[in-house]
Amino acid sequence: MTAISTLETATPVNGAEVIKQSPFLQALVQQIRVNDGYGTYRNWSDELLLKPFILTKQQKRKISVEGEVDPITKGRVFAFYRAIALRIEQQSGLLCQVVVDLSHEGFGWALIFSGRLLVTTRTLRDAQRFGFDSLEKLGEEGEKLAQKGVEYTINFPEVAKA
Repeated sequence: MTAISTLETATPVNGAEVIKQSPFLQALVQQIRVNDGYGTYRNWSDELLLKPFILTKQQKRKISVEGEVDPITKGRVFAFYRAIALRIEQQSGLLCQVVVDLSHEGFGWALIFSGRLLVTTRTLRDAQRFGFDSLEKLGEEGEKLAQKGVEYTINFPEVAKA
């Protein structure tokens, strides 16, 4: 039930450089800004936007999995998978859709599909604690999932285009 404030999270000093070198992190920042209808994040740095995605193991332990997943955490989960879909679209040229089915208890699925092809599937568990140890790990995990999705679109183009 308790959310970790963005001020309590830690990012590396070289965060701006890490973001600049990671196409996935740039896509994630883009997704956050695109879904900011009120312009709240307009003047925020990319590092500040990604700070809530970074949680240490101690911070994760402090978050209770007993309550519902708060809307801010759901938004981070959606933004993460939308950024993966964007990276797949950029590399394959195919339109991707994201479906996240998340129960109030923090369990569910994240699916990314193109045409009739499921390019990424992930089981979600304890979504209340969704986060990564560092910006580097966030970027690596997102890019790894995106590359796997691109491989599927290359291997099964007739299904992905259907």
